[in-house]
Amino acid sequence: MIAKLRERVGRTRPPTRGRTSRWAGRGVAQLIVMVLVAEVVMAATTVQALFAGPTPRSAPKPTLPVVKPAFPATTRFYVDPHNPAASWVRDHPRDRRAAAISRRIAAEPQGAWLTETNESLIEERARYLVRTAAAQRRIPVLVTYTIPQRDCQQLSSGGAGDTAAYRRWSEALTRGIGDGRAIVILEPDALAHMSCLKPRQRAERFAALSYAARALQRGAPRARVYYDAGNSGWQPARTMAARLRHAGIERYGDGIAVNVSNFNATADEVRYGLSVVREVRRPRLGVVVDTSRNGAGPTRSHRFCDPPGRKLGKPPTAATGIPGVDAFLWIKEPGQADGCAAGAGTFVPGYAYRLTR
Repeated sequence: MIAKLRERVGRTRPPTRGRTSRWAGRGVAQLIVMVLVAEVVMAATTVQALFAGPTPRSAPKPTLPVVKPAFPATTRFYVDPHNPAASWVRDHPRDRRAAAISRRIAAEPQGAWLTETNESLIEERARYLVRTAAAQRRIPVLVTYTIPQRDCQQLSSGGAGDTAAYRRWSEALTRGIGDGRAIVILEPDALAHMSCLKPRQRAERFAALSYAARALQRGAPRARVYYDAGNSGWQPARTMAARLRHAGIERYGDGIAVNVSNFNATADEVRYGLSVVREVRRPRLGVVVDTSRNGAGPTRSHRFCDPPGRKLGKPPTAATGIPGVDAFLWIKEPGQADGCAAGAGTFVPGYAYRLTR
């Protein structure tokens, strides 16, 4: 193309001197440059097409499912007047720490841990909590903590004697809740802490959790069941998701609970919880985060047993502002020892007071 253009230019008569000839010369030069640029662009496009192959059609972006919030932002959770902090304050009204503990801990909604192995007692207690909360138009948070081989004979050991006993216990709990509203946190640590179990015991644990969640789904239809999923510093999201599936969360669960009795930052736990839900591939599942003692985050060594210098976290609320995160809850009762400052579950006023500072 350039050669032909040069020949054509060469056959033109010599330009006359003056302004017109200068503009004509410039026009020919510009034409040559334009042709050169066009040929370079065409060549580059050809080479790109040869190496890249045919240009694929842009596929439409998949739309993410919109998950309806589990609770209105104005939801109020139940404050049990018999929680450990409230009970201590009533017994020690003149203690210099009582005012702070009463205002900052006892007056806040927190989980009621159900550890009684007696089936009649657990049914009665669940019924009382659910009905009392309903009368106040609030929702109670019930924490089941009676799985067999609980904590594998460590600081919080105990639980039902065997799987059959646990099934009966789960049925009694379900009868106690009945058609009332409740949040049930299903067995903290049960799935994250399985390394101590033999293969047969693991299978029994999966079956026990699945049975409990199924019983609640059928017999307590207005209760929302959140399987405990450990925390961001424990099991990888993929590992936890596999264990949750084995325990029946796809069929019987409403979501997962993370950071229970731990101190990790809320942002880290939100990321972890949502990543677990993605791994389970059930976007309808919600996440609740225990913020009871994570106001200062974890220690450098991520000490989990009564570490010093911790603070109360964000008060319980359903107004999280994060899609997929149903609530921030105080699942652990602040002030109760993990097993190092005192026996696990013992209320320690000094520890509680320091959390309020």
